[in-house]
Amino acid sequence: MRYGLLGEKLGHSHSPLIYELAGLSGYQLFELPPDEVEGFIRGGNLAGLNVTIPYKKKVLPLCDILSDEARRLGNVNTLRWDDKGKIHGYNTDYAGFLYMLQRAGIVLTGRKVLVLGTGGAAQTAALAAQDLGACSVVQISRTGSDNYSNLDRHADAQILVNATPVGMYPSSEESPISLDRFPKLEGVADLVYNPLRTRLYMDARERGIPCTGGLSMLAGQGCAAAEIFLGQKLPESETPRIYAALLRKVENIVLVGMPGSGKSILGKMLAERLKRRLLDTDEIINAQAGRSPAEIIEQDGEALFRKIESAVLRNAAREIGIVLTTGGGAVLSHENRVSLRQNGRVYWLRRPLEQLARENRPLSKNLPALYAARRPIYEAVSDCAVDFSEDMDWTLQQVLEEFDEYTGAQRS
Repeated sequence: MRYGLLGEKLGHSHSPLIYELAGLSGYQLFELPPDEVEGFIRGGNLAGLNVTIPYKKKVLPLCDILSDEARRLGNVNTLRWDDKGKIHGYNTDYAGFLYMLQRAGIVLTGRKVLVLGTGGAAQTAALAAQDLGACSVVQISRTGSDNYSNLDRHADAQILVNATPVGMYPSSEESPISLDRFPKLEGVADLVYNPLRTRLYMDARERGIPCTGGLSMLAGQGCAAAEIFLGQKLPESETPRIYAALLRKVENIVLVGMPGSGKSILGKMLAERLKRRLLDTDEIINAQAGRSPAEIIEQDGEALFRKIESAVLRNAAREIGIVLTTGGGAVLSHENRVSLRQNGRVYWLRRPLEQLARENRPLSKNLPALYAARRPIYEAVSDCAVDFSEDMDWTLQQVLEEFDEYTGAQRS
């Protein structure tokens, strides 16, 4: 029996990992042009399929039986063939959206919900909001009666759902909307999961508004589909477990700290232990500019170096599942700090000033003053502080244990 994901341009997909963890083997990716979809479904000797953009509506007429959610939404993202060859169509995005809200503790009952977008994902969010007892659900489009030019009429929105691709990689610097316009917000849900934390998400978090990204929805809908394929309920612990595994796969480990604190050495050790790719921003700058950071600062000044550094860091931080080491002053820019945290868990490597390497570091001439200025920034941007030890294996172990504990906590 064959299972897999059907789409036009799939690229990298997390689906094989989800179904492997759920106990389904042999999951494949099927990337097909539109004119081959019907023939494939009719004669593909299939047992179950996930369906993604742009085929969620296209496969609907091919289904013999529709679930309630699929019928109400008018689109399908999961197909199952029964023993008589009948095709059953489901929409598990609905279940994924409910899990996303539940995990984040975002309550829609009795709230005014603003949904950005009018596509399939937006329709799913709007229907779920209605079913959950939202007092009002408004979908915002570019051209409809409720659009981005008259948002002021919805300034009383309490829940905001982004169901558009705005903010998605590679345009992760973008945000669909400013939260300044919604003073009564109680929750923000962004269905985008690459990056893990969009600009919209980060804006909400900075304001203390409960928020969630789309990775938990991906895990939730995947587990719902796995139950359909397997014909049995999964234990309640499975969705959190699979979400934690996805998070561990994609979350970057980011090292920040003073110049000469040992970030590059620790980064290489982490990458080797975890079998991850290592990106060192100083090394990238050296390779691209043909000069070291120290040479650029001495010859052209710190301002030009920071501009180069920001561009390099922004591109590196878009990657997923890597170890990323940064220069000592990379955290000085707010934009850099946002970039680092979009896909990364940030570790501050603390080392006594007297142990910091100073050779070829033009900004380290007055270390006490430099540290006094940067320490509050390291504290603010980091998720965890790790003390340097001459025994680097001990320091390595501290990061590994904290990362394991962090991803493990997502199972609860």
